[in-house]
Amino acid sequence: MRAGLVALVAALSLVGQAAAAEKADVVVHPPRPRVGDVAWLHVKHVPETAAVEGSLGGRPLSFFPYAGGHAALVGIDLETKPGTHPWRVGVVETGREPRTAGGRVQIRRRTFPVERLTVPRAMVDLDPETERRAVAEGKRLTTLYRTITPERLWRGRFTRPVAGTEPGAGFGARRIINGQPRSPHGGIDYSAPKGTPVVAANSGRVALVADFFFPGRLVVLDHGLGLYTLYFHLDSVAIGEGQRIERGQTLGAVGASGRATGPHLHFGAQVGAARVDPAGLLGLAVLD
Repeated sequence: MRAGLVALVAALSLVGQAAAAEKADVVVHPPRPRVGDVAWLHVKHVPETAAVEGSLGGRPLSFFPYAGGHAALVGIDLETKPGTHPWRVGVVETGREPRTAGGRVQIRRRTFPVERLTVPRAMVDLDPETERRAVAEGKRLTTLYRTITPERLWRGRFTRPVAGTEPGAGFGARRIINGQPRSPHGGIDYSAPKGTPVVAANSGRVALVADFFFPGRLVVLDHGLGLYTLYFHLDSVAIGEGQRIERGQTLGAVGASGRATGPHLHFGAQVGAARVDPAGLLGLAVLD
């Protein structure tokens, strides 16, 4: 009887060890991101040929080979509810059992400023035709951001889109325009003289060049795997749709097109449907 019990305990121990061995090794960077941050998941010790999938807070993640494993950017939308959000990862590779991992990440609250702006009344109280135009343009951008190019097009550090040392301002600001509350500001603004060169923050493909009512003359770059950077209120554009772009390449020049109170660059970033602080890209620690 005792020998049988010992054998059972040993067998259960081996099963437990095997199960533990098949758990994926995952690290979340940073461990406690804030609302609006660009975070990333690193699945360690996974070959490039493995298939990796996962999600955080119900949003699917797009993984790419990185540092002896796989990584995925995570966009924490600027209107995400602070608190604990679940994540999960699955790994399938030839010659071994599938591995999984899961957990929860604490997303911290972030305080956003309130900005009061005054613009021409025609830029706020839209006539029906202009409103239809603005709505259609917004839907076009939303559809674009949900389009996932299956290839990673960016590499290394992200760079400022305009020269200088002053940080961009205004991300997440709750804007009151002509006394009316509006949607939160989804990017950062760089104040710069009209005509100042605007450059690509990283390599990618020109997904859209357009002249829209609110953002004015604009460029959207697709960096692959759901990451987009946005350049609004341009005075001029120097590139065309579909063109491959290198980091630091000139896209156009600062202007005041669209709904703007003066010359500046609105610099935005999207990770899928999530509106994130583009300043987070400038300090991103994924550096290959």
